[in-house]
Amino acid sequence: MFGLLESGFGLFYWGNALMIVIGLVFIYLAISKDMEPLLLIPIGFGIMLVNLPLGGIMDYEMVLRAPQAGIVMEVQMQDGDSFSKGGVICKLDSGEIAAPVFGRVDTLKVSKGQHINKGDVIGKFITMEQTDQSVLPTRPIGLLSRIFQYGIMWQMLPPLMFLCLGALTDFGPMLANPKTLLLGAAAQFGVYLAFFMALMVGFTFPEASSIGIIGGAEGPTTIYVTSLLAPHIIGATAVACYSYMALVPIILPPVIYLLTTKKERQIYMKPSLRKVSKLEKIVFPLVTTIIVILMVPSSAPLIGCFMVGNLFRESGVTERLNKTSQTTFVDIITIFLTLSIGASMPAQNFLQSSTLLIMVLGVVAFASAAAAGVLLAKFMNLFLKEKINPMIGAAGVSAVPMSARVVQVLGQKENRQNFLLMHAMGPNVAGAIGAAIAGGVFIGILY
Repeated sequence: MFGLLESGFGLFYWGNALMIVIGLVFIYLAISKDMEPLLLIPIGFGIMLVNLPLGGIMDYEMVLRAPQAGIVMEVQMQDGDSFSKGGVICKLDSGEIAAPVFGRVDTLKVSKGQHINKGDVIGKFITMEQTDQSVLPTRPIGLLSRIFQYGIMWQMLPPLMFLCLGALTDFGPMLANPKTLLLGAAAQFGVYLAFFMALMVGFTFPEASSIGIIGGAEGPTTIYVTSLLAPHIIGATAVACYSYMALVPIILPPVIYLLTTKKERQIYMKPSLRKVSKLEKIVFPLVTTIIVILMVPSSAPLIGCFMVGNLFRESGVTERLNKTSQTTFVDIITIFLTLSIGASMPAQNFLQSSTLLIMVLGVVAFASAAAAGVLLAKFMNLFLKEKINPMIGAAGVSAVPMSARVVQVLGQKENRQNFLLMHAMGPNVAGAIGAAIAGGVFIGILY
């Protein structure tokens, strides 16, 4: 008879219901409010899927071995039981054996009165928790856990996404006005502020680095850095980054209004930019690749893929590669990346106090990154004859091209003659490069 446990209801608890509601909110915002639908729909659906018990799409198999020898005095679990991290599996005369992860028992191989040696198999368990493979090796057995393990944890999907982003990026506005490169660099202040704040509230150096990089406002960079340094918080950091990217129209305006006067927001910038030659656009990704990777070798996967994608775009002789990178390939990578990221958030992983701290620090990183760009623009105006509208500094937070669009909308409200989009795209794409470099710095120091 098909019982309550087999149906999944027996393992369903309030945390799963809450996470499903969060997934539905993501989907609602994407469909109803048009907030980054390409990202929030698959992330939201992935959250729903992983919080429906016994779905198996994010399952990992783990064989647990006895950490010490002894005689089994009591067995507190049986096949099919669910357990929390730290739950007692069995008691030996030499001590307790606790579960190193949350999950459920697949097959238990010990019984009362049995003598076991150190290293003997205690049982086979199923978990959805991301583990340190060098300490607790697991084997992906679900559809999305395989994609997550081999695509994200093996650092394949994020760099490939950067390749596609490179093909979609026009460095022309930045090259036409190189001063905007400084605004993108200034916005990385948010990364380091969030990093030090995370350390102050008790996160480890690898965790703080993964939280800080949220301020770079580049989902692939955040995922790449976290997968290497702190995979156990990858769901929280990725969702924080993508959520705040979608909320850029809400986050940026208060920061801009707080730090600028109406007169500054009305500064007119000529809509036309210097025409950038094809040679400049071809040379830029080549020179940038060489310089950045020599300076920060750990940034090679991200910067290398980003720049080769841009070379596809600008060379003029690789139209097939360029078109594929901008359309079919980026769509495939997006589906795999976002679905598996959403599925990395079962309630047991996500509903923790540390997750709330990560979300708070993430918004601090975004806001402070935008603030740093605005403040540098104001400082530069002290020395420039032709003033720049300080609002474009907020676009240095990256989130290409959403933050540049927000600046354009605000600029039009303040001065109907102003057209700031192309000016804002300079710090916008510079911020993307800066985020990749910042991620490479963290990896180079800690990995």
